[in-house]
Amino acid sequence: MTQSLALRPTLYEETVPGGGHTSFVLKRGQQLRLTDLEGGANVSLLLLNAHEKSERLNLPDSLKCQHTAKLTAGHCLYSDMGRVLAAITADTCGWHDSFGGVLNAEEVREKYGIGRYQELRNGFFRNGVDNLLVELGKWDLGLADLLMCLNLFSKVRVDADGGFHFEPGNSQAGDYVELYAPMDTLVVLTALQHPLDPNPAYAPRPVRLSWQQVQSDGITLLCRTSRPENGRGFHNTERLYI
Repeated sequence: MTQSLALRPTLYEETVPGGGHTSFVLKRGQQLRLTDLEGGANVSLLLLNAHEKSERLNLPDSLKCQHTAKLTAGHCLYSDMGRVLAAITADTCGWHDSFGGVLNAEEVREKYGIGRYQELRNGFFRNGVDNLLVELGKWDLGLADLLMCLNLFSKVRVDADGGFHFEPGNSQAGDYVELYAPMDTLVVLTALQHPLDPNPAYAPRPVRLSWQQVQSDGITLLCRTSRPENGRGFHNTERLYI
């Protein structure tokens, strides 16, 4: 279990509007709380080693080594070097999607219609590929660095035939997920609807980001002990700082 937010110092807070995007370094020893403000939010997330950006989130390894197809509290988000980029230390949703990816501009037009800046100004229809590329570009990264993302707050189940099914209502207003950084981690994210969301209207929801400074020993206990592999993952990460 994690400490109540009220008992931890909040270093900084900001709100990412629906359709918005941002990127930053979550420093070693910090924890990020992402809160769904209205319900029905989706956050498409990329993670990279802030100091060696060729090391980045590997979702297949994250799922395989923890023997799960859904990520929630107690799970780790692994890099392709077997290190823990972030640990999920708290989660009120219980399921975050690793399969759906993001839409590109053409797919957004096909699904939602034309929503141009000329008519809608800052309310124009954005897409996940371009939003993430804008943020990656700020760190001298590009299309080759745009790999599979984790969709926070969204639930996608897989049927016996391998079909994907989006589950509406997985996240309610006030639901949150907390990510602890055992290393300096570059976080890149955008707040857009999940590609499989059946809502025919373009209506992405906002999320609040809250940075906290925490003590790692207790906060990561569940993640370290939920799988033997996670203990080794933390060991690999901590070797960076010997």
